[in-house]
Amino acid sequence: MRLKFIYLFTIWCLAIVTPLSSFANDDPTNSVNDDPVKLENPMNVAYLKKKLRKGSPRLILTPAIEKQLKKDLKSDEVVKNMYEAIKLNAEEIQQQPLLERKMEGRRLLGISREMLYRMNILGMVYRMDKNQKVLDRINDEVIAVCNFSDWNPSHYLDVGEMSLAVALAVDWAGEDLPTSTVELAKTSLVEKGIKPSYNKEGNTGWVDGNNNWNQVCHGGMIAASIIVAEQEPELAAETIHRALEGMPHALEEYGPDGVYPEGSTYWSYGTSFSALTASMLESAFGTDFGLADYPAFKESAEFRVLSMAPSGWYYNFADCGDRRSENGDFTLAWFATKTGNDVYFEKERFLRDPAEMGELVRSAGAGLVWLSQFDEDGGKDLPLAWKGDGSNPVVFFRSEAGNSHNYYFGGKGGRGSVNHGNMDAGSFVFEVNDVRWVVDPGNQSYNALEQTGFNLWGRCQECERWTLLTKNNYGHSTITVNNALHHVDGFASITDFQDGEQPEATIDMSAVFGGKASSATRRFVKEDNQSLLIEDQIKPSDSTQLITWQLMTTADVDITDGGATLKQDGKELKLENISHPELMVSVISLDPAPLELDRQIDGLKRLEIRIPAYLMAEDGETIRVRLSAE
Repeated sequence: MRLKFIYLFTIWCLAIVTPLSSFANDDPTNSVNDDPVKLENPMNVAYLKKKLRKGSPRLILTPAIEKQLKKDLKSDEVVKNMYEAIKLNAEEIQQQPLLERKMEGRRLLGISREMLYRMNILGMVYRMDKNQKVLDRINDEVIAVCNFSDWNPSHYLDVGEMSLAVALAVDWAGEDLPTSTVELAKTSLVEKGIKPSYNKEGNTGWVDGNNNWNQVCHGGMIAASIIVAEQEPELAAETIHRALEGMPHALEEYGPDGVYPEGSTYWSYGTSFSALTASMLESAFGTDFGLADYPAFKESAEFRVLSMAPSGWYYNFADCGDRRSENGDFTLAWFATKTGNDVYFEKERFLRDPAEMGELVRSAGAGLVWLSQFDEDGGKDLPLAWKGDGSNPVVFFRSEAGNSHNYYFGGKGGRGSVNHGNMDAGSFVFEVNDVRWVVDPGNQSYNALEQTGFNLWGRCQECERWTLLTKNNYGHSTITVNNALHHVDGFASITDFQDGEQPEATIDMSAVFGGKASSATRRFVKEDNQSLLIEDQIKPSDSTQLITWQLMTTADVDITDGGATLKQDGKELKLENISHPELMVSVISLDPAPLELDRQIDGLKRLEIRIPAYLMAEDGETIRVRLSAE
């Protein structure tokens, strides 16, 4: 695909080239269920004093875990190779200036994330090699950030990530750092990390929120609390207790089947922090209080793997990045350690030439521990057809491993008002023969939009978010009625799913049109490893004027009798208008996109089949389109 800019999300694990996502949902308060399944929560001061491991390391590492890791550095080719990459990153970090409190718009998040990256890398190298030069650099980094005026509590993700970074530095190197540095760090963790999270007038809606803010901020607060527990046992116990009460509000969003409603790269962000949190709790208390076994949490790893297409592109619905990194996915490796399933352990990617890996994700130090802990225990193959329900349900079809056509389909229901959601119910992406023929326009820079005064985060029906092509239904391969926006709160559910030789899924889109159609369903069928059938059954209402069938592509398009031919990378895809061959396919160029603020994508166009109401039968109209490759 040819893009004017490929907007790669910097999200923690998984294969993204730069450390964790540079962006995060700026509505931390979206809590919808006051009574999720709870975690175990015995936390109080007495429990803390009795159960907390004495001494360091106790965040992710323990003396026993560290001993095994050092053994694996000599005998395990994956661990050894990734440590070489970590050491190369450490050398590069030491050539960079110390961090300064430089805001990007209203965020300090980039600085916090860089600090977390540096402490993961430098901290792990120091644990393994005890290099004085590395220790000195850790000391300088900690002093620099702890002397910031604050860690920007108005945007609490910044505090969460910085708190985790400083906590790791103290835990992994504190026994050898100057006493003054450790005292400064612990004071900062209390005054700049934990205490602002109790400011009821501050940005603390994440405490019981249901999105990634919950996972990130609670993780940072737990890390800080473990580090200061001896000095501030009441505050530490209260903060960890609050986290164990609050985290289920975000964890329940994985249910019932493991779909992360914010999309694949945000799975990487939120889930990586939950994995870190589970690891920290286990190392500090000997238990994660049920986090790893929370309903549908482990199943979400399957969603993550299925979201990555053979081409290297994600199924990039919601505010998701475009492509994965070539490097191995550390967060998936954590799931591999918990399940024994090697499908989640990307061995060949972890064995890439360390010199070619570039800057690693900011969980790399912890990730090395997870690689060391993996013990293969069978596991199951990925399904060729999969459906996941929840607040943003999705379905996948793919071809078997080794099939030359590399068939890949991802489709979805949901609603626009979900976290990081778009008006994309009924939309899909489609790949065959190593070409992404049907595209999602993906995401775009939050800060660039916000600097213009654009209201990106409002999710009402008339909110400004829906003027963007990446967010509204005009930029997605779905159905539009009367040229109108989808109803933002209208939910599209997957009402039928059938596995087998010709898997299919049906989505009820009726509520999406807000009464502009009496009923509407969309059915996807994988006919074989080269073709996809899309069947829409729409019953008009008195207000129905026009039905527009849409397909987004960057391919070249030739209009033919009864359809069109798409051409890209020397290959072709046939679009056959089975039900209405007399209606010509229209091509709407979206290069340039309608608004200056829109993401500009080379060659983007929308194919349309427009059916006016006067051509529709009163009892309903069926639109059938087949996409097929040679």
